[in-house]
Amino acid sequence: MDRITELAALIDRHVVGMGICSTQLPHVSLIRADQPSTPTPAVYEASLCLIAQGSKRVSIGEHSVVYDAAHYLLVSVDLPLVGHIIDASPDRPYLCCKIDLDTPMLADLMVSEGGRVPPTDLQVLGVYPSDPDLIDAAYRLVRLLDRPETIGALAPLIEREILYRLLTGPHGPMLRHVATAGSHLNQVSRAIAAIRRRFDGPIRIEEVAAEAGMSASSLHAHFKAITRMTPLEYQKQLRLQEARRLMLVGGATAGTAGFAVGYESPSQFSREYRRLFGAPPRQDIERLQAEPAASMAL
Repeated sequence: MDRITELAALIDRHVVGMGICSTQLPHVSLIRADQPSTPTPAVYEASLCLIAQGSKRVSIGEHSVVYDAAHYLLVSVDLPLVGHIIDASPDRPYLCCKIDLDTPMLADLMVSEGGRVPPTDLQVLGVYPSDPDLIDAAYRLVRLLDRPETIGALAPLIEREILYRLLTGPHGPMLRHVATAGSHLNQVSRAIAAIRRRFDGPIRIEEVAAEAGMSASSLHAHFKAITRMTPLEYQKQLRLQEARRLMLVGGATAGTAGFAVGYESPSQFSREYRRLFGAPPRQDIERLQAEPAASMAL
């Protein structure tokens, strides 16, 4: 049995039910779905996504990629994407391992590994042919769930190996820019973190720009070039997605959820919600409840 098949068996064994499952590994989530899903907007954290079975399409603006067991997805910064599972069934469910990137560990690894930061025109969203060594490392990381007492000592070592393989792989130049203080990618990443920390309140672009170490005009230009939206549009997506989660998981009403994420006008909330998700809040939540695993899986 090859490593990708073994990884699929591990994921299948450790996922509880359908959808996204957090684990005892701090940076690892496992995903399972037994049917294709509808296109769903979501903010994807900077992460490595390894599909062990099935396939998925993700898009940002007009840029769209498909990945499967023969290709991995790498998201360099937190991005607003639209994703949908395109290959899944009860007999052969979609099985995926998502490993969030530890930027401080990546920066430390760059220092110890050395090497310059080359210019790059790579996309912050990329799909690459699977690397057997990367799959093997991911398998060994997820396998620690079989012996939880080993996680504290061994998980950081395997995560570091995974980051090294990414750093020395085809997407390495992009990751070096993300982890290099003062680069535009690093500054935009800091701006994204600032917006995410206080997405439910008013934000001042000048303050976000100052945290990122940029001028307001430079932030706007580079932020839009990377995420395909302005900082305020990004904040709106965060608000609407959190409101959706509050209604779906927490049972909140549309009015309560909208107010909780910073909307003062119910009609504005409903209008913007429908524009993003394609249906008014109540109708959208009813649809998600009818197919929770397919719509929520990453």
